[in-house]
Amino acid sequence: MEEIIKDWGYIALFLYSFGGGFVGLVVAGVLSYAGDLNLAITMMVAGTSNFLGDQFLFYMARTNKIYAKDTMKKYGRKVALAHLWMRRYGSTVVFFQKYIYGIKTLIPLAMGLTKYSYKKFTIYNIFATALWTIVVGYASYMMGELILTYAEEYKYYGVAVILTIVFGVSYYVKKI
Repeated sequence: MEEIIKDWGYIALFLYSFGGGFVGLVVAGVLSYAGDLNLAITMMVAGTSNFLGDQFLFYMARTNKIYAKDTMKKYGRKVALAHLWMRRYGSTVVFFQKYIYGIKTLIPLAMGLTKYSYKKFTIYNIFATALWTIVVGYASYMMGELILTYAEEYKYYGVAVILTIVFGVSYYVKKI
């Protein structure tokens, strides 16, 4: 199992982080603590992929508005919330959207549909992604230390506990 993680972990993290990546970065942070992955490389891979994913969504919405609007129709309440946050918080919404499950992909799409500057979005996205990567990557690394201290021989059970916590919190936030 460890060889599979070492051989394919970064590729899987890159692919997963393109569409979001919160859970992937948490798991990779714990695996970094376990010694299966390198934390710096993990954070660079997840950050790069997450940045490119948001840029892709923004660009797609900007260049193909009909498709973006059709995609967003099924998320009516979340799209309304995204527009409300954009009006209320302006550009800072790019920072906190990375931490909120269920809205992370809608903010770049919604911003791409408006006249929001692509250059401005890119600059904010760079800093937001860097902050997100450092906070989530390092926090999960530190949580890995806590969990794996009690389960040294069963480090993958520690990852399962982290996943359960993350999915539980995500489910709760999604219901709100």
